[in-house]
Amino acid sequence: MRNSLFLKVYLTLLASLVVVALASAVFVRLSHDREDRGWGARRDAFLAAMLPADAAVQETRIVLARLGEAFDADITLFAADGGAIASVGAPLPFAAPDERGDFRRGEHRRHLSARLPDGRVVVARLGGNAFGPPRASPLVWLALIAGVTGVVAWPVVRHLTGRLERLRRGVELWGGGDLALRVPVEGTDEVAAVAASFNRAAERIEGLVAAHRSLLANASHELRSPLARLRMASDLNEAAPSEARRREIARNLSELDELVEEILLASRLDHAGAIELSDDVDLLALAAEEGARHGVEVAGEAVTVKGDARLLSRLVRNLMQNALRHGAPPVSAEIRRLGDGAVELAVRDHGPGVAQAERERVFEPFYRPSGRGEQAGGWGLGLSLVRQIAQRHGASVRQETPAGGGARFVVTFPGGGTA
Repeated sequence: MRNSLFLKVYLTLLASLVVVALASAVFVRLSHDREDRGWGARRDAFLAAMLPADAAVQETRIVLARLGEAFDADITLFAADGGAIASVGAPLPFAAPDERGDFRRGEHRRHLSARLPDGRVVVARLGGNAFGPPRASPLVWLALIAGVTGVVAWPVVRHLTGRLERLRRGVELWGGGDLALRVPVEGTDEVAAVAASFNRAAERIEGLVAAHRSLLANASHELRSPLARLRMASDLNEAAPSEARRREIARNLSELDELVEEILLASRLDHAGAIELSDDVDLLALAAEEGARHGVEVAGEAVTVKGDARLLSRLVRNLMQNALRHGAPPVSAEIRRLGDGAVELAVRDHGPGVAQAERERVFEPFYRPSGRGEQAGGWGLGLSLVRQIAQRHGASVRQETPAGGGARFVVTFPGGGTA
């Protein structure tokens, strides 16, 4: 079986049980040794009191008989030199006690050998129930407890690590390219929370990868047209040079340059971290500058917002270019402060407007509405960048249809701007 997390956890648990069992056995053994030594001293004192050295042999036999009857034992009293003095029951061979003077268990009875203070030795063979039924070794009980705990712990550890292993397999499959894969969320504990977090992250990454694939496919498609026109104009200009063809080449180069710049900016906004919004940007002055460049009328209040001046300039420029390209004149821009302190930037045109069903889709990269030909073009990345830049500044963007027709794109910055 492979070295899985389950085995690691389970074997760690069993190893811990073994350590606890061994430590407990050591403590129990030491405790029993102390108890045995205490019992041995009391036993020897008892025997010395019951069998005094100056007692007559007959009196000694009577005491041994009473002890043998009380303990269901065969008892023999030996002199220091090993000669038998008196006995009760079956005679026993001489057995010098060891340093502990402890019990030795036979097949059915227990043997005892104790030395009295005057050198005499008492040897006894006790009945099986003399001191109660025999008890199992503490090690046996500890082994039994450890075994039961190990058996009970098996399904618990298997359940916990099984979910972790399924999560690991899911992550491996997802890392292998199955971006649509989601791992099962089982339970409500930390493992389930990890699975849910992974699913959320996987969904975001899948969406990001899909967006990048779409961006690459659409960018390739959009680049194809100006490249084809540029190649044709270049060939024609080489055969018959003219000012009109040179202007066509310059226009196509400018279109290519602008498209590549927008693709790079979109990619940078996708991958960049937090943007430093430390500039005090005069939104009216910025809009007036772009309006003068594109022939758009700008009106409103002078307000200052916190942000990145370069990105905000791109936002205003894209809104104006979109109105000029897809709408109809007159095109105008207005900046005003709302009652809650928010700032609103609106760019309006008087063209055919945007259908209700397409108000959100126009912010998608390279969106082309149905029925719109290749020559008419789509919305490219202009409005998509507007939304990205607005979101980076904590703002929102929406499209409205004003009274009188046309389209009105509104960017609302949160409160905090200054006049």
